[in-house]
Amino acid sequence: MTGTVPDVVLDDEDFETRRRLVVIGNGMAGARAVEEILQRGGAEQFTVTMFGDEPYGNYNRIMLSHVLSGEETDADIFLNSIAWYEENDITLHAGVRATRVDRFSKIVYAQSTVDGTTYESPYDVLIIATGSRSFMPSIEGLRMDDGSLKPGVFAFRTIDDTRGMVEYAEHDDHRRAVVIGGGLLGLEAARGLQAYGLQVDVVHAGSHLMNAQIGPAGGDILRKSVEELGIEVHLKARTTAIMGDEKVQGVYLLDHPLLECDMVVVAAGIRPNIDLAVTSGFTVERAIVVDDQMRTVDDPDVYAVGECVQHRGEVYGLVQPLWEQAAVLADHLTGTDPTAAYHGSRTATKLKVAGVDVAAMGVQGPERDTDEVIVFSEPKRGVYKSLIIRDEKLIGATMLGDTSKVAFLIQAFDQGLPLPEERLEMLFNLGTPAEEVGIAELADDAQVCNCNGVSKGALVACVESGVKSVAGVMEKTRAGKGCGSCKNMVCQVVEWAAGGAVQEDPSANWYVPGIPMDKPELMKAILDQQLRSVSSVFAALAPEGAEDAKSKMGLASLLKMMWADDYIDEKDAKFINDRVHANIQKDGTFSVVPQMKGGVTTPDQLRRIADVADKYDVKLVKVTGGQRIDLLGIRKEDLPKVWADLDMPSGYAYGKSFRTVKTCVGQEFCRFGTGDSTQLGIDLESRYQGLESPAKMKLAVSGCPRNCAESLVKDVGIVAIEGGRWEIYIGGAAGAHIRKGDLLATVDDPETANLLTGRFMQYYRENAKWLERTYAFVPRVGLDFLREVIVEDSLGIAADLDARMQQAVDAYKDPWKEGAAPATPGQFRTSLPLEVLPKVGVRA
Repeated sequence: MTGTVPDVVLDDEDFETRRRLVVIGNGMAGARAVEEILQRGGAEQFTVTMFGDEPYGNYNRIMLSHVLSGEETDADIFLNSIAWYEENDITLHAGVRATRVDRFSKIVYAQSTVDGTTYESPYDVLIIATGSRSFMPSIEGLRMDDGSLKPGVFAFRTIDDTRGMVEYAEHDDHRRAVVIGGGLLGLEAARGLQAYGLQVDVVHAGSHLMNAQIGPAGGDILRKSVEELGIEVHLKARTTAIMGDEKVQGVYLLDHPLLECDMVVVAAGIRPNIDLAVTSGFTVERAIVVDDQMRTVDDPDVYAVGECVQHRGEVYGLVQPLWEQAAVLADHLTGTDPTAAYHGSRTATKLKVAGVDVAAMGVQGPERDTDEVIVFSEPKRGVYKSLIIRDEKLIGATMLGDTSKVAFLIQAFDQGLPLPEERLEMLFNLGTPAEEVGIAELADDAQVCNCNGVSKGALVACVESGVKSVAGVMEKTRAGKGCGSCKNMVCQVVEWAAGGAVQEDPSANWYVPGIPMDKPELMKAILDQQLRSVSSVFAALAPEGAEDAKSKMGLASLLKMMWADDYIDEKDAKFINDRVHANIQKDGTFSVVPQMKGGVTTPDQLRRIADVADKYDVKLVKVTGGQRIDLLGIRKEDLPKVWADLDMPSGYAYGKSFRTVKTCVGQEFCRFGTGDSTQLGIDLESRYQGLESPAKMKLAVSGCPRNCAESLVKDVGIVAIEGGRWEIYIGGAAGAHIRKGDLLATVDDPETANLLTGRFMQYYRENAKWLERTYAFVPRVGLDFLREVIVEDSLGIAADLDARMQQAVDAYKDPWKEGAAPATPGQFRTSLPLEVLPKVGVRA
């Protein structure tokens, strides 16, 4: 008897010979460990699965303070985008929290933070990199009854925390903030909040600022430097309660009077995230206990790395130890160096804290009678330097206000270099080698970038490989991509290594990063080749036709400005706000602002707005600083219905475009009015509504020099003066940046004011860099030059500017009309929310 063996269908997993590596944690430590493993050929040994609480790729947490201050955007701080995981064949579960590890069956259990979906992921090798969380002290009034933070209270740990702080700080009626914690993070938060015009108080329980890094004498000088920045410091102050029933109204301090404020940022330190390890039965003391190979002491197949681990009794909260741990783990796990061992880190910190240069390493003060102490203090200049030397070795140093010698000090501290007999040479360049020579004398293994563990030797090797620009070296090595405090030293090393042949970074003048052309060259190429869509620009002008996500938004704006009605709209080239014509909020809902030209509305419009607010259960109805009404908490799928019910045009409160014209009541009602500011404001908004531009544009018209519409701090502000004349100001700002506008011209009638406003905006649209606001554009180009071009027509282009502006005006279409006929089937389809919606609080 014979038989046949049935066919067996095998899927890919049946042929998989690689071991399964699961990583819990997609923060800096977890992602760095995976990078190190991949660099050692780990992709051939492991399939990689990662779990991360946050619904994003991996970003540089150190740079959150830069995002808060506005120096960087949140898009700038991502280290690995979602695409990076796909390119490296990594299965990333973003927004999924690991809840438990079954060590015996080797399975990780996890749950989505969005919809509760559960996951089970078997592993052969596991890495725990759960990091740390903000420590939120027990303070009366910190939380609401449901356990959530009181509106106006923020931690400062994640990108969502930062976005929330920015949004809250930007509210016009929020004027004071209190930061609890005078450490590094607290001072950075305080300085960042100042950028939004807030008065900031720092409340610190310690006797001096940054007491974990520097001693009392240095802390006292730092306090004076911080207070000179306008930040009030309260030392030995304990917060006892946060006041306010529905939102923050102030804080009570023990033995201090009430501090009134609108928001509170808690920056009182961090704690390791150890809940999962405890639940899963790992040995945990202050953090997860690991050996010198970063293995847990309970299971040789489970490793841990980063701020969640305790190694030889130490728990680290700085980035440098994370990198060193990740490298050892990767060496050991991949077999690249089975003898690799982590012996702890000698941490040295060099940062700019609240605008003050600070470097600290080792002990803060003498510990033995024989310890040698050298101190220099110049409080008037905010300079403080101290050295602690034991047995001719540097064991501690603090530099404040002047860190010019820190390169040598870090090297001496880290490597135990011989110290000069003349100790002052360690503090000053007193007949000592020049700075360039100092760079030359740095050892190759001297670490220049502590954040990313980049040595002088790595920088030099990069230069010798042919990369001759500072930006190129930074991109290649990632040096300077952390906190940024080492950028000057990176520049010095690159200049030294290149022997004076440093190349200027050409991309500094590119309009968008993905197309190697400045704006005039790019516009000419687009016109010459008749490129009318973003994809066609990439195909024709980008190196190898490669699309660049960071360039799409700028290109779409530029093409729309150049081609007006002939622009080919591609939805994937737009940011979500531009795709759905509304402003996305932190909880995934949208803000809807209908147009009210000149801030003027009618009873009928107000009734419709009220009806919409009731019908769609709008959680917050807010009057904006631009005299508009904002409906917050609208679901994406409801947007078309809301627009239809409102039956009002878009107010463009979301795009890089012409926004609003703010007006006062003008001469019709005001006894001081000298011009019809309301009518001119309506005329301007009617003409320029929705106009695409490199950055948002806000205008105002005031009916008299009392300037009730705040015209002097707008991108274009117009003021009526005696005799029926009008003054036109340009380049003003009163947001994160404050600048009084420059007087462009004084004209005799509103029609000319309207004409010159349009001409200036067209010149700005054609010549400004992407995201360059007028407050930066006007001083860069020069007021005199602009006056010659716009008013006196010195270049003979006024008629052309006017004609191109008219073309743009004629191409205007109300984007909310797309509600009746969506551009794509999924334009307003509900998407997977990042959080349970809506989460906007209900206001009485």
